[in-house]
Order: sequence, then C-alpha cells, then structure tokens
Amino acid sequence: MTDSVRLSKHLIDLIGCSRREAQLYIEGGWVRVNGAVVDEPQFPITDQQVELHADAVAEPLPPITLLLNQPALANATLEQQLALLTAQTHWPEDPSGIQQLKGHFARLTSELPLQNKATGLQVFTQDWRTLRKLTDDRTRLEQEYVVQVAGEINPQRLKRLAHAQMIKGVGLPGCKASQQNEEHIRMVLKDPSEGVIERLCASIDLDVLAMRRIRIGAVSMGKLPLGQWRYCPPTQKF
Repeated sequence: MTDSVRLSKHLIDLIGCSRREAQLYIEGGWVRVNGAVVDEPQFPITDQQVELHADAVAEPLPPITLLLNQPALANATLEQQLALLTAQTHWPEDPSGIQQLKGHFARLTSELPLQNKATGLQVFTQDWRTLRKLTDDRTRLEQEYVVQVAGEINPQRLKRLAHAQMIKGVGLPGCKASQQNEEHIRMVLKDPSEGVIERLCASIDLDVLAMRRIRIGAVSMGKLPLGQWRYCPPTQKF
C-alpha cells in the first residue's frame, strides 16, 4: 500500500464487514495495528498489519464509571473536572483490568459534588443505572469525609453531632463523627449541603483546615493517588 486509507475502510476490505460493524470493532478495542490496539476508525493505514481479535463482537461499548481522586478545585465546572481525566492520569495500578479506550471519556456525567475546596472521591459515569442510584438515592447514600481541624478534639462533643441541632437559627443535620488522630476526624453524612461540614465543626469549636471525601455509599477511594483515576468495576455497587 502506498496511499493511506482509514482503518475502518481497510477493515471492511479485510474481513467483509459493514461500515457500522467496522466502527464497533475498532471503538471496542478489538482491532490491532502492528500488534497495538487502535480504537480510532479514522486512523491512517498504509502497509501496517491489521488484525481483528478472534473473540471480537460488533457491539457498542458497555457504559463505564470512573473514580477520580480530585484535587481541590473551588467551584469547578464539569468541564474542568473532566479535563483531569486523561490517559496520563489513569492510575497505573488500577485493579479493574478494564482496557482504556477513547470511548470511555465521552458522555460522562457527574453527581454528588464535593464540598467546596475539598479533595477526594468524585464519580463520573456513562451508566444510567449508576446515575439514577446517585440521584434518586442521594438522601440515603452516606458520604464519608476525613476532616483536618484546628482546635481540641473532644470525644464528648463529637457525640453531640450525632443528633440534628439548631445553632443560631440554622438547622444542622446529624452525622457520625469519630476521632482519627490529633488533628483529623471522620465525618459520615447523607447528602451534605455546601458548607455544612464547616458549620458542624464550628458548633464544637473546631476550625476546618482541609477535608477529603473517601467514600460514597459502598464505594471507597482506597489507595487511589491524588489527581489520578481508576475504573469502577461493574461488580462494585454504590
């Protein structure tokens, strides 16, 4: 071959499939060019060796969910958050075994925003079932934060946070709170409104220095490094 052709066109000529099937095979990661997976139908082919995986199926990619350990981004837009999801920021130790494909970065939606200036677990999904779980059940899903505070951590005062309170005319929800070490506490809340963690801490004379979300429902961030993301396996449910 001297002139290049699109990978999809070359695959059609190679195996006699339809244009739609060629696109699905390629975007599904079933096609290798010189031994490397290429998932771009427009990729130019000249004299490279093109192979279709023996188990290839011409089906749309299953929807995926990504978990990001998000750095602090004050009032971040969805576009700013999505910009953090790149091939370079994919956690090398991702245990999911899911093959990274370009189609996994399309049509991602995020729910349950972090508290302003917080870091930690953020969820992005293409799966309508996951999205429905995060929206319909948001008032029942626990969110766990590790909060760095200034002030004396008093176990008795932490117990007071378990019950809803009215402080200076402002209602504060109940939450589970426990001491992690001399300057960190863990707080578990359901659907926390913006600024509520600061108000809860202030009610027991603690100032918030930093906070990090580590769990939503049954999904925890684990050892995922700051600024990196991993796949959420289909078997892991919120």
